[in-house]
Amino acid sequence: MVKKVPVSYLLILLSALIPLAVSAQTAQAPSAILDAYIQEGLQSNLALKQESLEISRVTESINQAKALFYPRLTFNPTYSLAAGGRRLQFPVGDLLNPVYATLNQYVGSERFPTNIPNVNELLAPNNFHDTKVSVQYAVFNTDIQYNYLIQKDLLSAQEARKRVVENELRYNIATAYYQYLQTLDAVRIYENNRAVLRELAKLNDKLVSNNVATKDVVTSTRYEISKIDQQLAVADKNRQSAKAYFNFLLNRDLSADILADSLLTRTLPAAPPALADLQQTALQGRQELKQLGGSLRASQNAIKLNEASIRLPNVYVGGNAGFQGFGYTFSNQAYVVGQVGLSWDLFKGYEKRSKVQQAKIQTEIVQTRLTEVEKQIQLQVLQAYYELDAATESLTATQSGLANAEQTFRLIDSKYRNGQALLVEYLRFQNDRLTAQIQQVLTRYDVLTKRAALDRATAIQ
Repeated sequence: MVKKVPVSYLLILLSALIPLAVSAQTAQAPSAILDAYIQEGLQSNLALKQESLEISRVTESINQAKALFYPRLTFNPTYSLAAGGRRLQFPVGDLLNPVYATLNQYVGSERFPTNIPNVNELLAPNNFHDTKVSVQYAVFNTDIQYNYLIQKDLLSAQEARKRVVENELRYNIATAYYQYLQTLDAVRIYENNRAVLRELAKLNDKLVSNNVATKDVVTSTRYEISKIDQQLAVADKNRQSAKAYFNFLLNRDLSADILADSLLTRTLPAAPPALADLQQTALQGRQELKQLGGSLRASQNAIKLNEASIRLPNVYVGGNAGFQGFGYTFSNQAYVVGQVGLSWDLFKGYEKRSKVQQAKIQTEIVQTRLTEVEKQIQLQVLQAYYELDAATESLTATQSGLANAEQTFRLIDSKYRNGQALLVEYLRFQNDRLTAQIQQVLTRYDVLTKRAALDRATAIQ
Protein backbone atom coordinates (compact mmCIF):
# COMPACT_ATOMS: atom_id res chain seq x y z
CA MET A 1 0.00 0.00 0.00
CA VAL A 2 1.43 3.37 -1.04
CA LYS A 3 1.26 6.11 1.59
CA LYS A 4 0.22 9.63 0.60
CA VAL A 5 2.86 12.25 1.15
CA PRO A 6 1.54 15.39 2.92
CA VAL A 7 1.63 18.58 0.90
CA SER A 8 3.50 20.37 3.71
CA TYR A 9 6.25 17.82 3.54
CA LEU A 10 6.54 18.21 -0.23
CA LEU A 11 7.00 21.95 0.27
CA ILE A 12 9.74 21.30 2.81
CA LEU A 13 11.40 18.85 0.45
CA LEU A 14 11.19 21.35 -2.43
CA SER A 15 12.69 24.11 -0.30
CA ALA A 16 15.60 21.82 0.52
CA LEU A 17 16.17 20.76 -3.09
CA ILE A 18 16.29 24.28 -4.54
CA PRO A 19 19.38 25.45 -2.60
CA LEU A 20 21.04 22.12 -3.28
CA ALA A 21 20.55 22.63 -7.00
CA VAL A 22 21.78 26.19 -7.20
CA SER A 23 24.77 25.98 -4.86
CA ALA A 24 27.70 23.98 -6.10
CA GLN A 25 29.67 24.60 -2.93
CA THR A 26 27.09 23.05 -0.58
CA ALA A 27 28.01 19.58 0.62
CA GLN A 28 25.79 16.96 -0.97
CA ALA A 29 23.43 15.32 1.47
CA PRO A 30 23.20 11.53 1.38
CA SER A 31 19.45 11.87 0.89
CA ALA A 32 17.22 14.73 -0.24
CA ILE A 33 14.49 13.43 2.08
CA LEU A 34 16.88 13.41 5.04
CA ASP A 35 18.11 16.90 4.16
CA ALA A 36 14.52 18.15 4.13
CA TYR A 37 14.01 16.68 7.59
CA ILE A 38 17.22 18.35 8.79
CA GLN A 39 16.02 21.72 7.51
CA GLU A 40 12.71 21.18 9.27
CA GLY A 41 14.53 20.36 12.49
CA LEU A 42 16.69 23.48 12.23
CA GLN A 43 13.51 25.55 12.02
CA SER A 44 11.48 23.88 14.77
CA ASN A 45 13.84 22.19 17.27
CA LEU A 46 13.22 23.47 20.79
CA ALA A 47 16.86 23.43 21.85
CA LEU A 48 17.77 25.57 18.84
CA LYS A 49 14.94 27.97 19.64
CA GLN A 50 16.41 28.40 23.11
CA GLU A 51 19.75 29.33 21.55
CA SER A 52 17.98 31.89 19.34
CA LEU A 53 16.38 33.39 22.42
CA GLU A 54 19.81 33.57 24.08
CA ILE A 55 21.10 35.51 21.08
CA SER A 56 18.16 37.90 21.39
CA ARG A 57 18.92 38.35 25.08
CA VAL A 58 22.59 39.17 24.41
CA THR A 59 21.54 41.53 21.61
CA GLU A 60 19.46 43.47 24.10
CA SER A 61 22.53 43.71 26.33
CA ILE A 62 24.34 45.35 23.40
CA ASN A 63 21.47 47.79 22.98
CA GLN A 64 21.71 48.64 26.67
CA ALA A 65 25.48 49.18 26.39
CA LYS A 66 24.97 51.36 23.30
CA ALA A 67 22.38 53.46 25.14
CA LEU A 68 25.07 54.65 27.55
CA PHE A 69 26.70 56.63 24.71
CA TYR A 70 23.65 58.92 24.47
CA PRO A 71 22.73 61.80 26.80
CA ARG A 72 20.48 61.02 29.72
CA LEU A 73 17.50 63.35 30.21
CA THR A 74 15.58 63.10 33.47
CA PHE A 75 12.52 64.93 34.80
CA ASN A 76 12.83 64.94 38.57
CA PRO A 77 10.31 66.92 40.63
CA THR A 78 10.44 66.71 44.46
CA TYR A 79 8.24 68.27 47.14
CA SER A 80 9.15 68.25 50.85
CA LEU A 81 7.06 68.59 54.00
CA ALA A 82 8.83 68.69 57.37
CA ALA A 83 7.94 68.95 61.04
CA GLY A 84 10.20 68.92 64.09
CA GLY A 85 13.83 68.02 64.11
CA ARG A 86 16.82 70.30 64.37
CA ARG A 87 16.39 74.05 64.01
CA LEU A 88 18.71 76.88 63.04
CA GLN A 89 18.52 79.53 65.83
CA PHE A 90 20.36 82.85 65.70
CA PRO A 91 19.49 85.97 67.78
CA VAL A 92 19.59 88.45 64.92
CA GLY A 93 16.82 90.63 66.45
CA ASP A 94 18.37 90.66 69.88
CA LEU A 95 21.66 91.84 68.39
CA LEU A 96 20.47 94.41 65.85
CA ASN A 97 17.24 95.88 67.27
CA PRO A 98 18.98 97.81 70.17
CA VAL A 99 21.65 99.06 67.78
CA TYR A 100 19.06 100.29 65.28
CA ALA A 101 17.05 101.95 68.08
CA THR A 102 20.11 103.89 69.19
CA LEU A 103 20.79 104.97 65.59
CA ASN A 104 17.21 106.15 65.21
CA GLN A 105 17.60 108.30 68.33
CA TYR A 106 20.85 109.63 67.00
CA VAL A 107 19.46 110.68 63.60
CA GLY A 108 16.14 111.78 65.06
CA SER A 109 13.95 109.54 62.82
CA GLU A 110 12.81 105.91 62.44
CA ARG A 111 15.15 105.12 59.57
CA PHE A 112 16.26 101.71 60.89
CA PRO A 113 13.90 98.79 61.73
CA THR A 114 13.76 97.78 65.35
CA ASN A 115 11.48 94.74 64.98
CA ILE A 116 13.81 92.27 63.32
CA PRO A 117 12.84 88.78 64.53
CA ASN A 118 15.36 86.21 65.71
CA VAL A 119 16.15 83.34 63.24
CA ASN A 120 14.43 80.12 64.24
CA GLU A 121 14.12 77.91 61.13
CA LEU A 122 13.78 74.16 60.64
CA LEU A 123 16.82 72.63 58.96
CA ALA A 124 14.53 70.33 57.02
CA PRO A 125 12.71 72.46 54.44
CA ASN A 126 8.94 72.54 54.80
CA ASN A 127 6.61 73.15 51.83
CA PHE A 128 9.65 73.20 49.55
CA HIS A 129 9.82 71.96 45.97
CA ASP A 130 12.56 71.36 43.42
CA THR A 131 11.08 70.74 39.96
CA LYS A 132 13.82 70.29 37.43
CA VAL A 133 14.97 68.65 34.21
CA SER A 134 18.47 67.14 34.38
CA VAL A 135 20.74 66.25 31.48
CA GLN A 136 23.91 64.14 31.74
CA TYR A 137 26.34 63.17 28.99
CA ALA A 138 29.53 61.14 29.26
CA VAL A 139 32.12 62.96 27.16
CA PHE A 140 34.83 60.39 27.82
CA ASN A 141 34.22 57.13 29.69
CA THR A 142 36.38 54.07 29.05
CA ASP A 143 34.01 51.81 31.00
CA ILE A 144 31.21 52.54 28.55
CA GLN A 145 33.43 52.06 25.48
CA TYR A 146 34.94 48.74 26.51
CA ASN A 147 31.70 47.41 27.95
CA TYR A 148 30.13 47.88 24.51
CA LEU A 149 32.99 45.96 22.86
CA ILE A 150 32.72 43.18 25.43
CA GLN A 151 29.00 42.78 24.77
CA LYS A 152 29.66 42.55 21.00
CA ASP A 153 32.27 39.82 21.61
CA LEU A 154 29.82 37.92 23.80
CA LEU A 155 27.22 38.15 21.03
CA SER A 156 29.70 36.66 18.55
CA ALA A 157 30.38 33.85 21.00
CA GLN A 158 26.66 33.20 21.46
CA GLU A 159 26.06 33.12 17.70
CA ALA A 160 28.87 30.60 17.36
CA ARG A 161 27.27 28.60 20.18
CA LYS A 162 24.05 28.45 18.19
CA ARG A 163 25.94 27.11 15.17
CA VAL A 164 27.51 24.47 17.44
CA VAL A 165 24.01 23.34 18.41
CA GLU A 166 22.98 23.35 14.74
CA ASN A 167 25.92 21.10 13.84
CA GLU A 168 25.06 18.73 16.67
CA LEU A 169 21.39 18.76 15.70
CA ARG A 170 22.21 17.83 12.10
CA TYR A 171 24.16 14.85 13.39
CA ASN A 172 21.42 13.79 15.82
CA ILE A 173 18.69 14.02 13.17
CA ALA A 174 20.77 12.05 10.64
CA THR A 175 21.66 9.30 13.11
CA ALA A 176 18.07 9.12 14.40
CA TYR A 177 16.86 8.76 10.80
CA TYR A 178 19.38 6.00 10.15
CA GLN A 179 18.30 4.28 13.35
CA TYR A 180 14.67 4.41 12.24
CA LEU A 181 15.46 2.99 8.79
CA GLN A 182 17.57 0.31 10.45
CA THR A 183 14.59 -0.80 12.55
CA LEU A 184 12.44 -0.91 9.41
CA ASP A 185 14.96 -3.23 7.75
CA ALA A 186 15.15 -5.36 10.88
CA VAL A 187 11.35 -5.76 10.94
CA ARG A 188 11.39 -6.65 7.25
CA ILE A 189 14.11 -9.28 7.77
CA TYR A 190 12.27 -10.90 10.67
CA GLU A 191 8.99 -10.91 8.72
CA ASN A 192 10.69 -12.54 5.70
CA ASN A 193 12.30 -15.19 7.89
CA ARG A 194 9.00 -15.86 9.63
CA ALA A 195 7.40 -16.36 6.22
CA VAL A 196 10.16 -18.86 5.35
CA LEU A 197 9.60 -20.77 8.60
CA ARG A 198 5.84 -20.82 8.03
CA GLU A 199 6.43 -22.34 4.62
CA LEU A 200 8.70 -24.86 6.31
CA ALA A 201 5.97 -25.62 8.85
CA LYS A 202 3.50 -26.34 6.02
CA LEU A 203 6.06 -28.62 4.39
CA ASN A 204 6.67 -30.45 7.65
CA ASP A 205 2.92 -30.90 8.20
CA LYS A 206 2.73 -32.62 4.82
CA LEU A 207 5.73 -34.80 5.62
CA VAL A 208 4.18 -35.88 8.93
CA SER A 209 0.78 -36.54 7.33
CA ASN A 210 2.52 -38.72 4.72
CA ASN A 211 4.47 -40.54 7.46
CA VAL A 212 7.74 -39.33 5.96
CA ALA A 213 8.80 -37.46 9.13
CA THR A 214 7.95 -37.56 12.81
CA LYS A 215 5.92 -34.91 14.62
CA ASP A 216 8.96 -33.35 16.31
CA VAL A 217 9.84 -31.55 13.05
CA VAL A 218 6.53 -29.67 13.31
CA THR A 219 7.00 -28.67 16.97
CA SER A 220 10.59 -27.64 16.35
CA THR A 221 9.54 -25.44 13.47
CA ARG A 222 6.77 -23.87 15.53
CA TYR A 223 9.27 -23.15 18.30
CA GLU A 224 11.51 -21.37 15.82
CA ILE A 225 8.53 -19.35 14.62
CA SER A 226 7.77 -18.29 18.21
CA LYS A 227 11.38 -17.12 18.61
CA ILE A 228 11.06 -15.06 15.43
CA ASP A 229 7.79 -13.59 16.74
CA GLN A 230 9.56 -12.55 19.93
CA GLN A 231 12.40 -10.94 18.01
CA LEU A 232 9.87 -9.23 15.75
CA ALA A 233 8.07 -7.76 18.78
CA VAL A 234 11.34 -6.33 20.07
CA ALA A 235 12.17 -4.96 16.63
CA ASP A 236 8.76 -3.30 16.38
CA LYS A 237 9.26 -1.75 19.83
CA ASN A 238 12.61 -0.38 18.67
CA ARG A 239 10.93 0.99 15.57
CA GLN A 240 8.35 2.87 17.61
CA SER A 241 11.03 4.25 19.95
CA ALA A 242 13.24 5.36 17.03
CA LYS A 243 10.23 6.98 15.38
CA ALA A 244 9.29 8.90 18.53
CA TYR A 245 12.85 10.12 19.10
CA PHE A 246 13.19 11.31 15.51
CA ASN A 247 9.91 13.23 15.73
CA PHE A 248 11.02 14.67 19.07
CA LEU A 249 14.10 16.16 17.45
CA LEU A 250 11.89 17.79 14.82
CA ASN A 251 9.40 19.00 17.47
CA ARG A 252 6.60 17.09 15.78
CA ASP A 253 3.93 14.76 17.09
CA LEU A 254 5.76 11.68 18.36
CA SER A 255 3.58 9.35 16.31
CA ALA A 256 3.85 11.31 13.05
CA ASP A 257 4.70 9.27 9.97
CA ILE A 258 8.26 9.34 8.65
CA LEU A 259 8.98 9.11 4.94
CA ALA A 260 11.62 6.40 4.39
CA ASP A 261 14.24 6.79 1.67
CA SER A 262 14.62 3.33 0.18
CA LEU A 263 17.56 4.49 -1.98
CA LEU A 264 19.62 5.78 0.92
CA THR A 265 21.85 2.73 1.40
CA ARG A 266 22.19 1.72 -2.22
CA THR A 267 24.94 4.30 -2.78
CA LEU A 268 27.23 4.66 0.19
CA PRO A 269 29.17 7.91 0.81
CA ALA A 270 32.35 8.46 -1.16
CA ALA A 271 35.70 7.97 0.54
CA PRO A 272 36.66 10.99 2.67
CA PRO A 273 39.70 13.19 1.91
CA ALA A 274 43.04 12.69 3.63
CA LEU A 275 43.09 12.83 7.42
CA ALA A 276 45.38 15.89 7.56
CA ASP A 277 43.05 17.82 5.24
CA LEU A 278 40.04 16.92 7.35
CA GLN A 279 41.78 18.06 10.53
CA GLN A 280 42.68 21.38 8.91
CA THR A 281 39.10 21.80 7.71
CA ALA A 282 37.84 21.13 11.23
CA LEU A 283 40.19 23.70 12.77
CA GLN A 284 38.93 26.30 10.31
CA GLY A 285 35.24 25.48 10.49
CA ARG A 286 34.43 24.26 13.99
CA GLN A 287 32.25 26.80 15.73
CA GLU A 288 33.51 25.80 19.17
CA LEU A 289 36.77 27.56 18.32
CA LYS A 290 34.93 30.67 17.15
CA GLN A 291 32.87 30.61 20.33
CA LEU A 292 36.03 30.50 22.44
CA GLY A 293 37.54 33.17 20.19
CA GLY A 294 34.69 35.51 21.08
CA SER A 295 35.14 34.76 24.78
CA LEU A 296 38.88 35.38 24.43
CA ARG A 297 38.33 38.80 22.82
CA ALA A 298 35.85 39.67 25.58
CA SER A 299 38.46 38.77 28.22
CA GLN A 300 41.11 40.86 26.44
CA ASN A 301 38.75 43.85 26.34
CA ALA A 302 38.07 43.33 30.04
CA ILE A 303 41.81 43.76 30.65
CA LYS A 304 41.82 47.00 28.63
CA LEU A 305 38.76 48.24 30.51
CA ASN A 306 40.37 47.80 33.92
CA GLU A 307 43.72 49.17 32.79
CA ALA A 308 42.08 52.26 31.27
CA SER A 309 40.12 52.93 34.46
CA ILE A 310 43.47 53.20 36.29
CA ARG A 311 45.20 55.52 33.80
CA LEU A 312 42.37 57.70 32.52
CA PRO A 313 39.63 59.76 34.17
CA ASN A 314 35.99 59.93 33.17
CA VAL A 315 34.73 63.29 31.91
CA TYR A 316 31.10 64.30 31.80
CA VAL A 317 28.94 67.37 31.27
CA GLY A 318 25.46 68.02 32.52
CA GLY A 319 23.06 70.54 33.87
CA ASN A 320 19.77 71.21 35.64
CA ALA A 321 16.99 73.61 34.72
CA GLY A 322 13.80 74.11 36.66
CA PHE A 323 12.10 75.80 39.59
CA GLN A 324 13.05 75.74 43.24
CA GLY A 325 11.49 77.40 46.30
CA PHE A 326 8.85 77.31 49.00
CA GLY A 327 5.38 76.57 47.73
CA TYR A 328 4.45 75.58 44.17
CA THR A 329 4.21 79.13 42.89
CA PHE A 330 6.89 79.08 40.14
CA SER A 331 7.16 82.84 40.60
CA ASN A 332 10.75 84.03 40.81
CA GLN A 333 11.84 80.39 41.34
CA ALA A 334 13.49 79.55 38.00
CA TYR A 335 17.12 78.52 37.94
CA VAL A 336 19.70 76.95 35.56
CA VAL A 337 22.86 75.09 36.57
CA GLY A 338 25.55 73.84 34.18
CA GLN A 339 28.16 71.27 35.17
CA VAL A 340 31.44 69.93 33.86
CA GLY A 341 32.82 67.07 35.89
CA LEU A 342 35.77 64.71 36.07
CA SER A 343 35.90 61.45 38.00
CA TRP A 344 39.19 59.69 38.65
CA ASP A 345 39.80 57.07 41.32
CA LEU A 346 43.33 57.79 42.46
CA PHE A 347 43.46 55.02 45.06
CA LYS A 348 41.05 52.24 46.00
CA GLY A 349 43.24 49.87 47.95
CA TYR A 350 44.72 48.28 44.79
CA GLU A 351 41.26 47.00 43.86
CA LYS A 352 41.65 47.94 40.20
CA ARG A 353 45.07 46.32 39.95
CA SER A 354 43.51 43.15 41.30
CA LYS A 355 40.74 43.38 38.69
CA VAL A 356 43.34 43.73 35.94
CA GLN A 357 45.17 40.64 37.21
CA GLN A 358 41.89 38.76 37.49
CA ALA A 359 41.02 39.61 33.87
CA LYS A 360 44.47 38.45 32.73
CA ILE A 361 44.01 35.14 34.53
CA GLN A 362 40.61 34.71 32.88
CA THR A 363 42.22 35.38 29.49
CA GLU A 364 44.86 32.72 30.15
CA ILE A 365 42.12 30.27 31.13
CA VAL A 366 40.25 30.88 27.86
CA GLN A 367 43.48 30.68 25.83
CA THR A 368 44.37 27.37 27.49
CA ARG A 369 40.88 26.08 26.84
CA LEU A 370 41.17 27.15 23.20
CA THR A 371 44.39 25.18 22.79
CA GLU A 372 42.83 22.17 24.48
CA VAL A 373 39.76 22.26 22.25
CA GLU A 374 41.97 22.42 19.14
CA LYS A 375 43.70 19.22 20.28
CA GLN A 376 40.37 17.61 21.09
CA ILE A 377 39.00 18.47 17.65
CA GLN A 378 42.02 16.93 15.94
CA LEU A 379 41.54 13.82 18.08
CA GLN A 380 37.82 13.67 17.28
CA VAL A 381 38.51 13.88 13.55
CA LEU A 382 41.17 11.17 13.80
CA GLN A 383 38.87 8.83 15.74
CA ALA A 384 35.92 9.46 13.42
CA TYR A 385 38.14 8.92 10.37
CA TYR A 386 39.40 5.51 11.48
CA GLU A 387 36.00 4.46 12.80
CA LEU A 388 34.55 5.13 9.37
CA ASP A 389 37.39 3.19 7.78
CA ALA A 390 36.77 0.23 10.11
CA ALA A 391 33.01 0.35 9.49
CA THR A 392 33.58 0.33 5.72
CA GLU A 393 35.82 -2.74 5.99
CA SER A 394 33.26 -4.43 8.24
CA LEU A 395 30.57 -3.76 5.67
CA THR A 396 32.63 -5.49 2.99
CA ALA A 397 33.10 -8.48 5.28
CA THR A 398 29.41 -8.71 6.19
CA GLN A 399 28.37 -8.46 2.54
CA SER A 400 30.64 -11.38 1.72
CA GLY A 401 29.35 -13.28 4.73
CA LEU A 402 25.74 -12.66 3.75
CA ALA A 403 26.35 -13.87 0.20
CA ASN A 404 27.88 -17.11 1.52
CA ALA A 405 25.08 -17.58 4.06
CA GLU A 406 22.43 -17.06 1.37
CA GLN A 407 24.10 -19.55 -0.96
CA THR A 408 24.51 -22.13 1.81
CA PHE A 409 20.88 -21.77 2.87
CA ARG A 410 19.61 -22.27 -0.67
CA LEU A 411 21.60 -25.52 -0.89
CA ILE A 412 20.32 -26.77 2.47
CA ASP A 413 16.74 -25.79 1.57
CA SER A 414 16.98 -27.82 -1.65
CA LYS A 415 18.51 -30.79 0.19
CA TYR A 416 15.87 -30.73 2.93
CA ARG A 417 13.03 -30.66 0.44
CA ASN A 418 14.59 -33.70 -1.25
CA GLY A 419 15.06 -35.51 2.05
CA GLN A 420 18.86 -35.21 2.00
CA ALA A 421 19.30 -32.95 5.06
CA LEU A 422 18.09 -32.93 8.64
CA LEU A 423 15.82 -30.30 10.15
CA VAL A 424 18.50 -29.30 12.65
CA GLU A 425 20.82 -28.48 9.75
CA TYR A 426 18.11 -26.47 8.02
CA LEU A 427 17.37 -24.45 11.14
CA ARG A 428 21.04 -23.85 11.89
CA PHE A 429 21.76 -22.43 8.44
CA GLN A 430 18.50 -20.50 8.48
CA ASN A 431 19.61 -18.84 11.74
CA ASP A 432 23.04 -18.20 10.24
CA ARG A 433 21.42 -16.42 7.31
CA LEU A 434 19.20 -14.39 9.65
CA THR A 435 22.24 -13.36 11.69
CA ALA A 436 24.14 -12.43 8.53
CA GLN A 437 21.23 -10.32 7.29
CA ILE A 438 20.97 -8.45 10.60
CA GLN A 439 24.72 -7.90 10.75
CA GLN A 440 24.73 -6.60 7.20
CA VAL A 441 21.96 -4.10 8.02
CA LEU A 442 23.76 -2.99 11.18
CA THR A 443 27.08 -2.42 9.44
CA ARG A 444 25.46 -0.73 6.45
CA TYR A 445 23.83 1.91 8.64
CA ASP A 446 26.91 2.01 10.83
CA VAL A 447 28.85 3.30 7.82
CA LEU A 448 26.32 6.09 7.36
CA THR A 449 26.40 6.91 11.06
CA LYS A 450 30.19 6.99 11.15
CA ARG A 451 30.24 9.25 8.10
CA ALA A 452 27.78 11.57 9.83
CA ALA A 453 30.08 11.58 12.87
CA LEU A 454 33.03 12.50 10.64
CA ASP A 455 31.02 15.33 9.06
CA ARG A 456 30.11 16.56 12.52
CA ALA A 457 33.75 16.47 13.67
CA THR A 458 34.87 18.43 10.60
CA ALA A 459 31.81 20.75 10.65
CA ILE A 460 30.91 19.76 7.09
CA GLN A 461 27.27 20.61 6.36
